[in-house]
Amino acid sequence: MRDVPHQRPAQLDAILEDAAHAGFTMSCEDRTGSLLATLAASKPDGRFLELGTGVGAGAAWLVSGMTADARLVTVEANAAVQGIARRHLAGDPRIEFVHADADDWLTSEAGLFDFAYVDCRPGKYLRLSDLLALLKPGALYVVDDMLPQDTWPDDHQPRVDGFLERLPDVPNWRATPMNWASGLVVAVRT
Repeated sequence: MRDVPHQRPAQLDAILEDAAHAGFTMSCEDRTGSLLATLAASKPDGRFLELGTGVGAGAAWLVSGMTADARLVTVEANAAVQGIARRHLAGDPRIEFVHADADDWLTSEAGLFDFAYVDCRPGKYLRLSDLLALLKPGALYVVDDMLPQDTWPDDHQPRVDGFLERLPDVPNWRATPMNWASGLVVAVRT
């Protein structure tokens, strides 16, 4: 079986080209993106959250699977990096771009979400309980980059190991770690 996506978002190649010119190397890979789109399609009219917009590759995949009435809030601390995402995706009225530190944003947000894709430290290694409090029962939670990455700082592996070790003890959720793509965790809020 070839586990490569059959459908890619129309904007993705241009986003990745701009990312390469900017030296940004942390976009989600195509297999992860395809899974995001597939899972997004399971939440019609859902409210989606992405922590860590980056250049918008993940957001492009998410909106490619979302229905017309669904909404995505995507949060990024780096305005220049998020600017690439805005340039390619701002025409989609389903997306709300938030320029903020995800740690600070988690403190101020009060809405509930049907789906969270977390691609930064807050909501994954930090403040996981605060993020889970924003998820409705049945909401999906997806994180990637659980397998070693070239972009990791030297002190990052213990964070990943700690997160994976804590998974079985997190209340009110069921999680499946996956040794696939960049290393994923797919969980559901119970």
